[in-house]
Amino acid sequence: MSMLTRRLQVLIDDERHRRLEAEAARRGVAVAVLVREALDAAYPTTADERRAAADRILAADPMPVPDVAELRRELEELRGRRG
Repeated sequence: MSMLTRRLQVLIDDERHRRLEAEAARRGVAVAVLVREALDAAYPTTADERRAAADRILAADPMPVPDVAELRRELEELRGRRG
């Protein structure tokens, strides 16, 4: 994790503050941790987006794939249509 060097002041209403305090207490973390997590979830970095995409691919159900000879035939057929 990078060093925290920036301070941010955000004004929120009482209801949001109560929800943050309750969740922070439930999880045993600071409210600031919840705010940073919310920011990361709402505005992921490119690396986070790639990692999430890779996770979705790896979690996907297997799909049938033709053997190599069939794939070559399909490619040759498609190439023949372009010319």
